[in-house]
Amino acid sequence: MSSNITYPGIAQRKQSHLDAQIPAEWKLPASFIPEGMLSIADSITNVKEYQSVNVMGIPRSCGLLTHQELAITENYDIRALLTIIAEGKLSSEEVIRAFSKRAAISHQLTRCLTEPLFDRAVAKAKQLDLHLQQTGKPIGPLHGLPVSVKDPFHVKGFDSSLGIAALAFQPATENSPLVDLLESLGAVVIAKTNVPQTMGALDSCNHLFGRTLNPQNRKLTAGGSTGGEGVLVAMRGSMVGFGSDIGGSIRVPAMCNGIYGFKPSVGRVPYGSQDAGMMPGNMRVSLQAVAGPLARSVADLGAIMEEIVSRAELFGEDCIPGQWRGEFPAQMPDTRKQNLTIGVLRSDGLVEPLPPIAKVLDEVARALGRTPGVEVVEIPVPPALAKCQAIAGRLMGADGGNSMMDLLDKTGEPLIPWLQGRTKRGKEMTVTQLGQLQAQRSVIERELLKMWNQNGRRVDAIIHPVAPHPVPEIDRYNAVGYTSSFVLLDYPAGVIPVRPFNQGDLEKGKEMKTPLIGSWDKANRKLWDEQTVDRRVYLDSPLSIQVVTPKQRDYELFRAMEIIDRVVQADRNIRPASKL
Repeated sequence: MSSNITYPGIAQRKQSHLDAQIPAEWKLPASFIPEGMLSIADSITNVKEYQSVNVMGIPRSCGLLTHQELAITENYDIRALLTIIAEGKLSSEEVIRAFSKRAAISHQLTRCLTEPLFDRAVAKAKQLDLHLQQTGKPIGPLHGLPVSVKDPFHVKGFDSSLGIAALAFQPATENSPLVDLLESLGAVVIAKTNVPQTMGALDSCNHLFGRTLNPQNRKLTAGGSTGGEGVLVAMRGSMVGFGSDIGGSIRVPAMCNGIYGFKPSVGRVPYGSQDAGMMPGNMRVSLQAVAGPLARSVADLGAIMEEIVSRAELFGEDCIPGQWRGEFPAQMPDTRKQNLTIGVLRSDGLVEPLPPIAKVLDEVARALGRTPGVEVVEIPVPPALAKCQAIAGRLMGADGGNSMMDLLDKTGEPLIPWLQGRTKRGKEMTVTQLGQLQAQRSVIERELLKMWNQNGRRVDAIIHPVAPHPVPEIDRYNAVGYTSSFVLLDYPAGVIPVRPFNQGDLEKGKEMKTPLIGSWDKANRKLWDEQTVDRRVYLDSPLSIQVVTPKQRDYELFRAMEIIDRVVQADRNIRPASKL
């Protein structure tokens, strides 16, 4: 790409290319597209123009999807859909076309896609159908399953631009290992999805594709950096989406869109081939991100992880041998036979949760406490937990961010609003500095092992807020420590939607009285202070909790999420946000 081409021209070309990948018969009439779909530039800077519009129902009401396509995209979980494809009751082509069309509709309402792979996906579906017809057997356990992946995962022949103009029109020469693994199992990748510029923000916004909008309320963030996936899965444009998580980038979009997210331990899901924009090998010496799924149920998370974990080592050099049905002598207890111990960790020690967050965590704790076979224990906030965010942040910036800044400078691309004042060139850390940070990390890891033993009783899983605030307005996401800490510790962590924010959560006229902890806590309270926010903006947004287990206890995390989700959904006073 010529060095004198500036980012607006590249973005215009990229937008035209993206639009051309959507068939004319899949395009929405203008009457269905709310006024919030402004120009790409306006979507970044004029966020106050957005209204509290919910577009979740438009795919059903717009008339573009047939009755069969609606049934295909709405009536099945992963295992049920795979069964009817294997039995020949639906062809892979029918399924892939239905989800591709719904993904196209979702994109026109939210800007969730970067690379529509519809033609490629339909061609692969036809190959799957031919194989099934000729052999009578599916090509793999995920035969015909429509999946989507975050933009940085490579798909041969398509860009992995990270929302940066300088990386556009440079198609990948090979697939990422995760894509190869999924396709070997018979899954079909139908699209790649939007991310924030540099992937260093918690709102998916960039100058190349614009801002991904929250389909439930356009005033609120869709989250990041896996925001496009969170939106696409929530709108049923994909059965399961794959993102990555180094600071919370799977769990934050899951929270913001009222779906389920799963951040595994290092080595469980192939992550490799995602180093564009940073010093090669940076994550091997600093803080290692992980890849993981977002889905609409715990069962769907389990269905996909079961097939990936046992095969990951064959595809990813960054993966370890594993199996999904449990690998440790002390397995997750069967609550019919013995107690499951759930710890309640109410804060990260740096930021006090806002009232609705404390309230929903308490609701879940009480519902668990009423459940036979479940024991709930309070976990005092360990002082070491408050140190995690700073160390994680320093390790994320180990390369100084200069490779990324060089890419922006190539086309004169400015930082998006959220990154302005937060991102700048820095100095690469020396080996000595990295070693000192990793030594501090080890001390914290050792100290926090004590959380898993309370008064001589082993804690099987912990419930904890995903963030200390509700789903915030665009560009106002605050504290990342509630999620980044568990990357530093390499604890698997998942998100469960609990219920919508309701009128009873507003607490009009009532402010927090507890003493401020520090600057992060002060910033967080601005999201509740009636002088700085109209709390009504949070109405009907999803409230979620985070579930955490010790390192490499990924299957145990899944089991704990199953049990907690079942309790949450059964509790009469809690309506799951996934039912919105």
